[in-house]
Amino acid sequence: MRSICVYCGSSHGLDPSFRRAAERLGTLIGQRRDTLIYGGGRVGLMGVAADATLAAGGRVVGVIPEHIRVREVGHNGLTELHVVDSMHTRKRMMFDRADAVVVLPGGLGTLDETIEMITWRQLELHDKPIILVNERGYWAPLLALVDHMITHGFSRHEYRSFFTAVDSVDAVYDTLDRAPAPSLPARPARM
Repeated sequence: MRSICVYCGSSHGLDPSFRRAAERLGTLIGQRRDTLIYGGGRVGLMGVAADATLAAGGRVVGVIPEHIRVREVGHNGLTELHVVDSMHTRKRMMFDRADAVVVLPGGLGTLDETIEMITWRQLELHDKPIILVNERGYWAPLLALVDHMITHGFSRHEYRSFFTAVDSVDAVYDTLDRAPAPSLPARPARM
């Protein structure tokens, strides 16, 4: 059994395929009897993924800061819901409880969480798998930006291997199954 941290939008976005991807990922997590770790909201792609995981028999752990619980409307039907004091505490708790990170389409918050996890990996604070679901090319601009930073010498080529981009949710578990087991212990005091 795995715990999968999923970062995604608190809205549905304009393309219906994003909602379908969130539902499919949640269903796969639930069918595998894995645990979804996510931002704790019942709205947007977050709520879709959580509901699909629960419907398919999986566990769902939500982590939501008190100051946005009311705005995002915390999901009260979860296996566990943790209300925390800050966004940093949220990210830390989600990371600590997860074996891997999967990123669906989302906005600035999703981008922030994703970049922080990649940066923590760069700093050798963890080596958990990070998978970007590049549904309909959504993350192509980010991938191009990373390549741009490498081309201009602001990032090393090997940092591109710290995450994997897949074209669809159906490739997530194949990618996770091929990923080496994490060998670095998480270092909470340094994060």
